[in-house]
Amino acid sequence: MATSYKELGLVNTRELFKKAIKGKYAIPAYNFNNLEQMQAILQACVETKSPVILQVSSGARKYANATLLRNLGKGAVEYVKELGYEIPIVLHLDHGDSFELCKDCIDNGFSSVMIDGSHLNFEDNIELTKKVVEYAHKFDVTVEGELGVLAGIEDEVSAVHSTYTSPEEVIEFVNRTGVDSLAISIGTSHGANKFKPEQCTINEKGILVPPPLRFDILEEIEKKIPDFPIVLHGSSSVHEKYVEIINKYGGALKDTIGIPEDQLRKASTSAVCKINIDSDGRLAMTAAIRETFAKNPAEFDPRKYLGPARDELKQLYMHKNNNVLGSSGKC
Repeated sequence: MATSYKELGLVNTRELFKKAIKGKYAIPAYNFNNLEQMQAILQACVETKSPVILQVSSGARKYANATLLRNLGKGAVEYVKELGYEIPIVLHLDHGDSFELCKDCIDNGFSSVMIDGSHLNFEDNIELTKKVVEYAHKFDVTVEGELGVLAGIEDEVSAVHSTYTSPEEVIEFVNRTGVDSLAISIGTSHGANKFKPEQCTINEKGILVPPPLRFDILEEIEKKIPDFPIVLHGSSSVHEKYVEIINKYGGALKDTIGIPEDQLRKASTSAVCKINIDSDGRLAMTAAIRETFAKNPAEFDPRKYLGPARDELKQLYMHKNNNVLGSSGKC
């Protein structure tokens, strides 16, 4: 029996995106796989009074279990009430790769889904996206599509090369699919190793700086589809402090280069109203866990290492809401 997201107290993205475009900020879309990650996201967003999109990839859904996720979504709504401030919560499928997966998520209480047909040719992408939209809109579920390809690896999504979104294609894609938002490729990338060192320049602090985002492409897309919700994937900044902690305590991360936060702040003042962040959260949690184990090698209580990891993740996301996305105080 299908479950509507409205029964769970969740919302779709439609009104949130309208407010974000008008207010020149982006809604945080944070991926989660477990309870601690979800707690950190909700605590951070309640304390900063920010709306939030809880994202689940196909791989995370398999890991966590569809039934548990549906109830975690309901629990998230009740949890923020206990925290003392109700915020809008979206439960979103990240990088859905088939109609069947999107349908199953819609039937299991998701309020938003992404159908990623970016690996297909233009016509096939339109056909698949339109099919998902037609089903989703029957239940007032919003749909994100994608044009262009991001390089990198994250969960079950991988591509060797990026392909920038063509501004000439966006009008036809949006009109023919009826999609509610559009993920574009302007230079972001999945994973922690977004760029090769030889692609970067060295700034005055000796830090590798990646090529700037293609704001010229973004501006052209905005001209083609004014005030239409735009999404950026692969937008982790790969904080140097977390990489250093991980490597200090036995890790082996090399060539980890992310998207500068000032560029994401600039993007969030445009029609970019949803910014996806996953790898930064993984790095923050891993750094905290490695440090705990290194300093307390006899520790075996999961609460004693997952608790500090949750707290570190919360601080990271409060920083993102306050200083990068501009979403604090928007609900």
